Amino acid sequence: MRIKQALLVVWVISLSLMLCPETSAAQDKDTEEVPTRFGFALSYGNSFHPDNKIGFILANYLVLFDYDKIWPHSAPENLRFKLECSLGSTTTPDNWVMASAGMMALYYLDFLDSATVRPYIEGGIGLIYTGFRVEGQGSHLNFNPKAGFGLEFPLGRETLFTSLRWDHLSNAYLNRDNTSVDSVILMFGAYF
Repeated sequence: MRIKQALLVVWVISLSLMLCPETSAAQDKDTEEVPTRFGFALSYGNSFHPDNKIGFILANYLVLFDYDKIWPHSAPENLRFKLECSLGSTTTPDNWVMASAGMMALYYLDFLDSATVRPYIEGGIGLIYTGFRVEGQGSHLNFNPKAGFGLEFPLGRETLFTSLRWDHLSNAYLNRDNTSVDSVILMFGAYF
């Protein structure tokens, strides 16, 4: 199962790199400034591995930067860097606190966009604290890789968005017990 997950992440990253043409310094001078955007979202998730018993709701705070502003190297014009913090609780089988912080690369699929919708793919990693531990899970604090796709709906200055994500948590064998938890997350939010 871990090999399949690793292959999926490698595939998503490889696909985004193939679709991301390099930009030159001359092109960067001619492009317009990409504003930093702040957003808020609500997300609902449910585990599917090791079982489907854990449901959760999270409130998310997001900051979306132009990738070039954060990382000092040439990058495609439609690549962004996102910081995300989440706080929430499980809804089933009990109520346990959940909190996470992470970073993601977001790549707009401009060849598929229209005047009303802008699709994207995203992937990244972070840290997550969960008040629960499944059997064989050695730690409450875990690494949290994630990948997904989404749609943005521009509405003037504001932008609504929705995304569907695969979310993984494990301690990367920093603890001998390393049962992972995999979830699907549906997120709805807005950038202001």
